[in-house]
Amino acid sequence: MLMAEPARLQELYRDLRTQGLRATTARIAHNLLQTADRAYGQWVALYDTIGVEEAGEIRKFVAALPARPKFSIVVPVYETGETELVEMIASVKAQIYEEWELCIADDASKQPHVRAILEAEARAEPRIKLTFRPENGNISAASNSALELASGEFVALLDHDDILAPHALAIMADAVNRHPAADIFYSDEDKLDAEGRRHGAYFKPDWSPELLYGQNFISHLGVYRTSLMRQIGGFRLGFEGSQDYDLALRATAASKGPIVHVPHVLYHWRLYIGAGTFSSTQLTRALDAARRAIKEQLATQGVEAEVGDAGYRFHRVIRKAPASWPRVSAIVPTRDQAKILSACMDGLLDRTDYPDLEIIIADNDSEEALSLQLFERLTGRGVRIVKTPGPFNYSRINNEAARHATGDIILFLNNDISVIEPGWLKEMVSFAMQPQIGAVGAKLLYPNGTLQHGGVALGLGAHRVAGHIHLGAPRGARGYAGRLLLAQDLSCVTAACMAVPRAVFAQVGGFDETNLAVAFNDVDLCLRIGEAGYRVIWTPHAQLHHHESKSRGQDLAGEKLQGFQREVAYMRERWGAKLDRDPFWNPNLSLQTGDPQISSPPRISRPWRAGPNRGG
Repeated sequence: MLMAEPARLQELYRDLRTQGLRATTARIAHNLLQTADRAYGQWVALYDTIGVEEAGEIRKFVAALPARPKFSIVVPVYETGETELVEMIASVKAQIYEEWELCIADDASKQPHVRAILEAEARAEPRIKLTFRPENGNISAASNSALELASGEFVALLDHDDILAPHALAIMADAVNRHPAADIFYSDEDKLDAEGRRHGAYFKPDWSPELLYGQNFISHLGVYRTSLMRQIGGFRLGFEGSQDYDLALRATAASKGPIVHVPHVLYHWRLYIGAGTFSSTQLTRALDAARRAIKEQLATQGVEAEVGDAGYRFHRVIRKAPASWPRVSAIVPTRDQAKILSACMDGLLDRTDYPDLEIIIADNDSEEALSLQLFERLTGRGVRIVKTPGPFNYSRINNEAARHATGDIILFLNNDISVIEPGWLKEMVSFAMQPQIGAVGAKLLYPNGTLQHGGVALGLGAHRVAGHIHLGAPRGARGYAGRLLLAQDLSCVTAACMAVPRAVFAQVGGFDETNLAVAFNDVDLCLRIGEAGYRVIWTPHAQLHHHESKSRGQDLAGEKLQGFQREVAYMRERWGAKLDRDPFWNPNLSLQTGDPQISSPPRISRPWRAGPNRGG
């Protein structure tokens, strides 16, 4: 392998000269995708292919379920290709779980094969129910016509050219039994290419209200309690192209029960040129419909907002500024390092657009003349210096400084953070002032533009406590399934830049200065905030530079290493198995790295297989 590297570099240089940067980058990305798809194909063969023996296990399993709910699979059909229509129906007929009905509404297709296939299939299978609309309407109207046929307790949504995994309804039936109060269930998904090969899996997070405003991760496979579907009026006309998204927004808002993520790939989405692809006009209309749906749903909650483009067909919610912004108390711990602190203060004082910002420097025994002179200058600009003497204990230093804060929101900020753009703090506060949110984190970049903080996931790394997601991702990267572009719920964010309502900070007891003096104190705080019923949000729309650990260094040896090991042990004792199952880090993703990669084997087993799989 090492012998080949010079040749590869020469090839790359030649491509750059002859094809240019854009074409070369596209080729590299294409090759990486092909490699990922090959790896996924191997994973599917090993861990996600149902054989005859396992099908028998599933039949025994579902026969023993306490409840056997009936699923009405709702499918609007219009001018579906012959092969695609036959394969869609075949995937339903192949369901190992047999309590289903297939409710199809044809929206006045002109192609004769559509009616012929549907009628032949219905004659052969009494669980297939048909209605033929006399005039072409649209996909929303056709979906409602199919919904009218439904008699099951739950409705599953299936596009007319897509495929259900043979165990899809079996796993959903198990989920219904495990969560009898739930109205909404959704699964992971992948895509089918023109040859029927599976690729492009999306291993989704558990329920994230904020992420739903950025992308529709509920559909594929989305399952809804039928009574809820009818309560909210089914599909709304005028949202064609995003009718499922609009439905998901309204249903999740109306549901009183938990919204359950089923972390198995149960839906295969046929996505290639010529298979249900949108024209540019249709795509524009679909995006407009999605953004109208998001805006209207927010309005029903009393939230006035605009919905814009987050890139790559995703969405960004921009909430209307309040009449009066709450006071923010920024707490910046430091010990000397005047140059670093000065850059941080310049960003807060001169390049941050926020009307009521209190700045508190928590001074941990600074003694250099430059630092003391800087403190004097900053005091003249209204910055408060709070003395926090003694051995370095990040938790104690911040807790002491927080007792001096007068703001409604406390912003914990490392002294090696520098401001990039002025609106970052308003973005964070727009979340932190919401009553259900207990902590907000920002997107932090290294000075070279690569990613330092895109959120924190539990269980990552050799110590299996927590680690940063997408660490080192290049400037502008969209991240896994667009996640670096979108505000979202997470379990934890770093306290290098974290906004917390002062009342919430007091309620949970602040940082743990007894057990977590240096490491994982922010992870522990976020977990206690979540335990108290609040949500933790990460937003990519507040971007700052982080010159990580310049003020303290990163060496772990001797007493520092022993202290780190004690803190790891405490976190494992305090939080236990919670660290092994982050709800926002899918169990089909590896814990070896924060760059989302598939876990082989998966860290979750199918419900009919005894005992958990311990993937990495």
